[in-house]
Amino acid sequence: MTGAVLGAAVCAMQAGASDPKKTAPAAEVKTDGVLLQAMDAEMARAMADLGSTAPGIDPKTKQPAQPQPKPYFLSYSVADNENVNISAQYGAITNSTGSRQRIADVQVRLGSPTLDNTHGDHRTSALTTLPLPLNDDRAAIARTLWYATNRGYGRALDALLKVKTEQQVRAKEEDVSADFSAEKPETELLAAAPKLEIERSAWEARLREISGVFKQYPDIYYDNVGLEASNETDYFVSSEGTKVESPNHVARLVIVARTRAADGMDLFRVETFEADALGHLPDQKVVLEKTVAMAKNLVDLRSAPITEPYNGPAILSGRASAVFFHEVLGHRLEGQRQRGDEEGQTFTKLLNKPILPTFLSVADDPTLRDFNGQPLSGHYAFDDEGQPARKVELVQDGVLKTFLMSRLPVASFAQSNGHGRAETGKMPTGRQGNLIVTSTKTVTDAELREMLKAEAKKAGKAYGLFFEDISSGFAVTTRRSPQAFQVIPLVVYRVFVDGRPDELVRGVSIVGTPQAALNRIIATGDHQDIFNGVCGAESGQIPVSAVAPAMLVSEIETQRQSQGTARPPIVPPPPVKVASSGAAVAKGGR
Repeated sequence: MTGAVLGAAVCAMQAGASDPKKTAPAAEVKTDGVLLQAMDAEMARAMADLGSTAPGIDPKTKQPAQPQPKPYFLSYSVADNENVNISAQYGAITNSTGSRQRIADVQVRLGSPTLDNTHGDHRTSALTTLPLPLNDDRAAIARTLWYATNRGYGRALDALLKVKTEQQVRAKEEDVSADFSAEKPETELLAAAPKLEIERSAWEARLREISGVFKQYPDIYYDNVGLEASNETDYFVSSEGTKVESPNHVARLVIVARTRAADGMDLFRVETFEADALGHLPDQKVVLEKTVAMAKNLVDLRSAPITEPYNGPAILSGRASAVFFHEVLGHRLEGQRQRGDEEGQTFTKLLNKPILPTFLSVADDPTLRDFNGQPLSGHYAFDDEGQPARKVELVQDGVLKTFLMSRLPVASFAQSNGHGRAETGKMPTGRQGNLIVTSTKTVTDAELREMLKAEAKKAGKAYGLFFEDISSGFAVTTRRSPQAFQVIPLVVYRVFVDGRPDELVRGVSIVGTPQAALNRIIATGDHQDIFNGVCGAESGQIPVSAVAPAMLVSEIETQRQSQGTARPPIVPPPPVKVASSGAAVAKGGR
């Protein structure tokens, strides 16, 4: 199962707890610093001294020692991160902290690219993770890298023995591709990320004001406003000759609020603002307006009717459509999902065949920093295997062309296309960056709405559904389970055929199977929307973006969400004076 894309700190992925690796603004080329020098030197020493190709004498037993294999590949990846986290609720600061850390991932591969210690279920055996000294003490850094390399070599030896044993007793694999691809070495040293500068007191005041909005809503029993600012420099060196240094800057403001309906159903809303620097986040007026609208909508949801299971036409807004494509299509086009005994391989055998309507195309382009002036979370200059980011045309005019590749080959695709991504401490796999959906069959929002009514009437339905906002979802890709997906909407309306006003409803989630769902898209809107978030899967949590137009589907299936049994708070909240000219008092109550 893969985790979903999410724009806030809820569910399986947390936008406020991402591994912020990954953007590299243009900068002047520079020379190696102490950290890179230590990484280079220790890697060269390890490659020269680890293992032996001929047996020697065991100093303990005085008997001939078994020869130990030399690594055919070694890499050091270091994330040097400085961040500040501030959070507030109900107008008061609950956390205001800063931290600095350096984390090293050491990867050791034994055997050969055709078959090595990472084969099959042993993929993580190549990786060892340890914290590094924060200061540029070359001797201390080298000692830590030496220790991590030694540990990694031992793990790799043990795994290689298991791999070779398993190969003798198992049936032939469906995909006999190699375990590691050959790639051209890359060298790019960009300026390191500068020291993180933040006016903490000013931001604390902003967060107090934003979270204070919820004092006016006694039915909202939880709120959290969180700010994360991070400057990180990522370093990567390998025995192949790759040497990369790239900076990353992240600023993220996440607002979460929760309530509970009288029947026990928990409800929440999320607003996320993302930028490449604190100064590029929206101004306070914009944020406050969004916060008030979110709070009002959440209160309205408490009294909205629960929609029954539905199978019929619907519109997904651009944001909802973006998450839909990320979950239903994007995860299934990640390279490693095309090989292995456990993977469902939904689209593996459909290369150069139609999987979408002919008016739709899909690309993943992590080289894009922004889309129509809005920053994209999934941007990076180099992936986590030192490969340059590249635009990949996944689906052209409805026809599947390729997959998102790391350095793990699959049948017909032996090379990386710059999509090997991972959270620190995880092995990279093929992952999405900026998934971009385009359409040649577009209509205005008003026309799309009329088409929805016509489709609903044709299907004998009293209404169609409009999914306005969405939080997350997940996709099951293993063959032991149904190849299904689930997407969790936050704001859903019934759009009535007879012209009655739209009705807000709650308690619905979108479910289905990918091939059926993707081929029921009839038309799309004439503008694209962005969903920035964090995606969790086997290689950890990484920042991603999805861009898509609103879409009309002829048939979508929904089911009821979990109801819950706990009642709303028995006692109303204490009255709170609201900071305003009238000094109004929130009296509490349900």
